[in-house]
Amino acid sequence: NKTALTNEVRGLLHEYGVVIPQSLTQLRKNIPLILEDATHGLTPLLRELIQDLWGELKDLEERITSYDLRIKQIYETHEECQRIGKIEGIGPVTATAMIASVTDPHVFKNGRQLAAWVGLVPKQHSSGGKSVLLGISKRGDSYLRSLLIHGSRSVLRRAASKTDSKSRWMTKIMENRGFNKACVALANKNARIIWALLARKEEYR
Repeated sequence: NKTALTNEVRGLLHEYGVVIPQSLTQLRKNIPLILEDATHGLTPLLRELIQDLWGELKDLEERITSYDLRIKQIYETHEECQRIGKIEGIGPVTATAMIASVTDPHVFKNGRQLAAWVGLVPKQHSSGGKSVLLGISKRGDSYLRSLLIHGSRSVLRRAASKTDSKSRWMTKIMENRGFNKACVALANKNARIIWALLARKEEYR
């Protein structure tokens, strides 16, 4: 919603030749100045509309800040969130979303089933006795899948500078298969680790 609002404000102003750089910080800085400046040629109706959208955006940001604080409080006081939050690429948002979605890890036989439920395992196509692995299935919980993959991206960007075994594994996949497939591979691995930590009550090593 925040992205849609900022794009709407930029689009309306652009029609009148007022261009704001692609940054939320720049938008916050420039909108009050634009509304105060009478030389831009904005109609009274457009000024009123931009003012309404600007107020809606500020209200939305306040709500997001409030929700972020709630998520952080839940994360810091929830034992299982803390347990899986130690995995590289798993932060408060992903941890709390996972715990909210997977209330009983034992409904999955193993970590692969959890990864499949999230949509992080390859689709298969069999023909002539041969099995071919295709792209990920993208079935299941798209929100969790997105969070896991975004978390993996942040970890992979730092992997090349590290020498531990997991970082070397990630770097090798990036070199052989590319960055995007490495993101999915790490997200898949993290989903399996999450299942192990939740189902077996283990600590992350």
